[in-house]
Amino acid sequence: MTAQRFRIFTGALVALQAGALWLAGTQTAAAMPEFARRYNMSCAACHAAFPRLNKFGEEFAANNMRLPHWKDSTVKTGDSRLALPAYPPLAVRAQAYAQARDGESVDPITGATDSATTDFQSPYLVKLLSSAPLSDNITYYFYAILAEKGTNGEALVEDAWFRHADIFGTGIGMQLGQFQLSDLMFPREVRLSFQDFMPYRMAGITYDRGVLFDRDLGPLELALGLSNGNGIEDNLNINSPGYRRPDKMFDNDSSKSVFGRIGTELGPVAAGVFGLSAEQPSVAAGNAGTISGDRDTDKRVVGLDLSGDFGGKTYWYAQYLWNSWDGFLDADPGEDYRWDGGFAGVDYIPNERWAFSLLYNYADAGDLADTDTIYEGIDINSLSFTTSYYFMRNVKGVIELNYDFLDQIEKDGEFWTGHLNKEHYILFGFDTAF
Repeated sequence: MTAQRFRIFTGALVALQAGALWLAGTQTAAAMPEFARRYNMSCAACHAAFPRLNKFGEEFAANNMRLPHWKDSTVKTGDSRLALPAYPPLAVRAQAYAQARDGESVDPITGATDSATTDFQSPYLVKLLSSAPLSDNITYYFYAILAEKGTNGEALVEDAWFRHADIFGTGIGMQLGQFQLSDLMFPREVRLSFQDFMPYRMAGITYDRGVLFDRDLGPLELALGLSNGNGIEDNLNINSPGYRRPDKMFDNDSSKSVFGRIGTELGPVAAGVFGLSAEQPSVAAGNAGTISGDRDTDKRVVGLDLSGDFGGKTYWYAQYLWNSWDGFLDADPGEDYRWDGGFAGVDYIPNERWAFSLLYNYADAGDLADTDTIYEGIDINSLSFTTSYYFMRNVKGVIELNYDFLDQIEKDGEFWTGHLNKEHYILFGFDTAF
């Protein structure tokens, strides 16, 4: 992003603040039994079927994840300027699965494959969560993954942020920290399916570090934010020549990603438009697109989201994204690449024991097709059907079937890229939070 463009966007942000915007919270909280413990109420108060939120759960999240009497659960210290939780506010989420899959791990450079038709994925995920209100306006939220997808021996913090609901008494709210940009539309953490909202991952609008401002303008909901644009894993030593300083930088360039969303309700339908302007590293020629180049290239995303429900039992949602990656490949830096994709889903929750979900993922690699890079793999066309049986409010058994509609292709280039094998799978297991 050029300095002029950055000044324009930051100027717009300042104008947004100066307008005394009233902020409406984003729905980022995953299943948190800690809230049930704190307020002595059932998980069913906030969840239609965990982790999917109901209307009350969405309002709870928008209200900085607290009830009006939140101070009743704090330690009685006699100090009105100290609001300590009565106990460490912690919760755990754990998942374990067994899976049969039609697919292989293919090395795009050598074509070497690893394959297991059946797989015991336990633990698939172990997550430690925490959240608490710290003042009349400030709330914190974080979770750390202790094990995920077979990786053990390390902890990874994903969501980690502070939120102030009323900056300087203006009605403006601010969220600062580590979060998913896509949470402005459909938070991935509260989906019922095992299958992900894949276009969010492909577009690179999941986890990042930044600041977010948003407000409710009556008929409109407005959000605007800035983020580093390089994810949540980078950090760089700050060094004076010849001597290492103890601090670190989290961003590896001077540009910032600018993103935002405008939402409204059109009768029974909630609708929103999302936009992002950012920079990303180019991809070096050769090596199947697996190595970053040395140029910063422009990236833009525009999205449309729609959602609604029927009587609190059937929930539907849809998202579509249009992506522009200018000069992305070093092999042809003058070429601009366009691709698009989206997803749509329906969750049907007939009673307190059963939930059924359909999730359709689609993406077209567009200009990135036939580039002999891993970005040909943006192509996806799959349908997932999930059945969940709730042994308890917070313990469910899951069976999921995924069908891959894309044709399997043969290697057609120097590297092993594209849709080389089908991605059907059947999965069953357990998902719990406590």
